[in-house]
Amino acid sequence: MSMTMSEKILAKASNQEKVEAGEIIMADIDVAMIHDLTGPLTLQALKDINTDKVWDSEKIVIPFDHQVPADTLVAAENHQMLREFVKEQGIDNFYDVYEGVCHQVLPEKGHVVPSDVIVGCDSHTCTYGALGAFSTGIGSTDMSMVFATGQLWFRVPETIQFNINGQLKENVTSKDVILNIIGQVGQDGVRYKAAEYTGDTIANMDVDDRMVLSNMAIEMGAKTGLIEPDQKTEAYLKGRTNKPYTKVSTDADAPSLEVIDIDVEDLEPQVACPNYVDNVKPASEVEDVEIDQIFIGSCTNGRINDLRQAASVLKGNTIKKGVRALVIPASRTIYQQALDEGLIDIFVKAGALVCNPCCGPCLGGHIGLIGDGEVSLSTSNRNFKGRQGSPEGSVYLSSAIVAAESAITGHITAPEKK
Repeated sequence: MSMTMSEKILAKASNQEKVEAGEIIMADIDVAMIHDLTGPLTLQALKDINTDKVWDSEKIVIPFDHQVPADTLVAAENHQMLREFVKEQGIDNFYDVYEGVCHQVLPEKGHVVPSDVIVGCDSHTCTYGALGAFSTGIGSTDMSMVFATGQLWFRVPETIQFNINGQLKENVTSKDVILNIIGQVGQDGVRYKAAEYTGDTIANMDVDDRMVLSNMAIEMGAKTGLIEPDQKTEAYLKGRTNKPYTKVSTDADAPSLEVIDIDVEDLEPQVACPNYVDNVKPASEVEDVEIDQIFIGSCTNGRINDLRQAASVLKGNTIKKGVRALVIPASRTIYQQALDEGLIDIFVKAGALVCNPCCGPCLGGHIGLIGDGEVSLSTSNRNFKGRQGSPEGSVYLSSAIVAAESAITGHITAPEKK
């Protein structure tokens, strides 16, 4: 029987030759992740079911990224609780406040390989699908069952394959591609289905840019966002991991497969306008919007490519007076690379505030929040009401290039067409 990538991965994880979309299966988990914000609830649930020992300490990864360093007493106490848990359980894959955002750290440190089944107490766990893993976010109480048993049930999802073709114009990025797709299908257009990205445009992207597409699959309701592993995937994994892996691909005649063709040849830079990610317009149509803050970072666009793009715009320029510019690398490794390449110097000279690797204002609970009536232009993934601070503020989403251009002008600005 022909199957999709998701079906093949879940069949293997449930020790079956085949599974079908709509079927409920019990799958073995390869990697389970909690972080400092969601982890404490998992530990409480684990205690409630009287489980003293996790099923496999080597398959659990715990990064601190949401409130780092601790910004409240509660956050500090949560950190303490998780550090004690790590020691008690002998969990080696622990990344304290210095390492960075979970969805960058896990692939970067070699915890993600193709065909893994990965669950995380964070909705953007779907990011790891860029490396061909079936990865998805789950609740903290569900995670307690994973910690106890190493298994979790899934409904096998149908697949929508986005066949993306066309050469992207200069200053058009993978962020523009995914915003445009979400604008077309809507915030629930792929609800509980696997989003799969194929085509020449994807083949020409590196892994960093592919992660942007997989990261934002959840913003259209997808269960996961998959990209078939190729030579670029193998090159990314080389030197990062010794984990064995298998590569699978979707059969063209799989019964649950739906294909949507996307042409990006003439795509322009995109912006998601308040208060929904699918409220997408070309950046050139919202240039009258004045901004108070830009945020370049997050698990969507805090990677080295994004910092390079922003620095190329900001070099030799000055951020407009009255605009706060926050640059937050997604990991310590990226921060160090940006230092070595002179990017941090460019940001500081332009007037930006460079912060430690963390989620920053993305979650609406840490550094860089906006106040009543303020406008943020962000490279992150969500712009719901109150997402980055005051519910009376407004959040727009864009690529790092658009954010940097806008920091200079003081209003949303589409880069020059070249």
